[in-house]
Amino acid sequence: MDDDGIETDALAADQGPGPGAPIPASAAWREGDHPGRRLFLPLGDLPLEADPLGSLPGAVLAYETWGELNAARDNAVYVAHALTGDSHVFGPAEPGHHTGGWWNAMVGPGKPIDPARHFIVSANVIGGCQGSTGPASAHPGDGRPWGSRFPYVTMRDMARAEILLADHLGIDRWRLMTGPSMGGMRALEWIAMVPERVGAIAPVGSTGATTADQIAWSTAQVAAIQADPHFNAGDYYDAPDGLGPHVGMGIARMIAHTTYRSAGELNERFDRSYQGESDPLGRGGLFAVQSYLQHHARKLARRFDANTYIRLAQAIQSHDVGRDRGGVETALARYTGPALVIAIDSDRLYPMANSQRLDAALSGSDGIKVVHSKVGHDGFLVETAQMSAFMEEFERSL
Repeated sequence: MDDDGIETDALAADQGPGPGAPIPASAAWREGDHPGRRLFLPLGDLPLEADPLGSLPGAVLAYETWGELNAARDNAVYVAHALTGDSHVFGPAEPGHHTGGWWNAMVGPGKPIDPARHFIVSANVIGGCQGSTGPASAHPGDGRPWGSRFPYVTMRDMARAEILLADHLGIDRWRLMTGPSMGGMRALEWIAMVPERVGAIAPVGSTGATTADQIAWSTAQVAAIQADPHFNAGDYYDAPDGLGPHVGMGIARMIAHTTYRSAGELNERFDRSYQGESDPLGRGGLFAVQSYLQHHARKLARRFDANTYIRLAQAIQSHDVGRDRGGVETALARYTGPALVIAIDSDRLYPMANSQRLDAALSGSDGIKVVHSKVGHDGFLVETAQMSAFMEEFERSL
């Protein structure tokens, strides 16, 4: 699995273009495509924190729901997606959804977050490419894709859009907000912005503020996309299939995927083995790990958008829940409710120190829950039994 639980080594069904088809310039969902399970909420002009535009005109948020909101309106759970995820948390690959639910292991009948007991909500973030307004969306001025004109967005902008969604759904307070990686960052923004609207929080493999090391890895990914000659400064949407910036985005994905796994797991899994019988030592072959990374690069290009990758990577770089709030600890002190902080012991992207800081800052945390895994950051997706046990115990305690 990758950071978002979408690409597995044995991916079941994929409704996107077949592996032999040319890679599209952008695999973003566009208006007129099959909506799948998506619902759409017009947001009007969404205020933006940092961009000179000041607001995103005509913003729309794509979201999905499962289960029923009870009469007391106290069973709602928000699940926030990571970098290349979307609103399709649970369910199969089907028309409108290229891949199955990115957290099927955690959400669904009999799972810790169960639609029989919960009203489950997830939205594609602003700036995304799966139904919410993003770079591939039509600009309200001329109907052409936003492309290079799409504004800079932050985690706070995304959280504001999610707050408007909660208002629309009549949810005054989430029973639980959870999400891995970038999803955990947005959950933390919620408890800094509107702590009274979150009953419990469960950030997974996340951080209160991105570090220089994390920004460095992300910067290399953004640079790889921008260096692709087919990126065309972000205005590539009219390019024919096969002539979009998929090479640059693929390199970005290979860099990112390396950080999602651990050195030990890659060494144990692949060692120095060859892919097939071709010798890579000057004879045109590949090491198995090279083939593995190229596979994930191609898969992402068939379901994602390069501009969205850049804008969301930049949003992650901007993440500091303590910015203009007196620091991380002061910002998180506003929230006193229950907290489940989950870390992966072999995570080299968001290492244990990040979760230890959250645990210390959240008064409602009773200690970090550690997922023991050899795979790294992806451990929260691979180690299903451990993750489910932690989440089930916490959710039942609320």
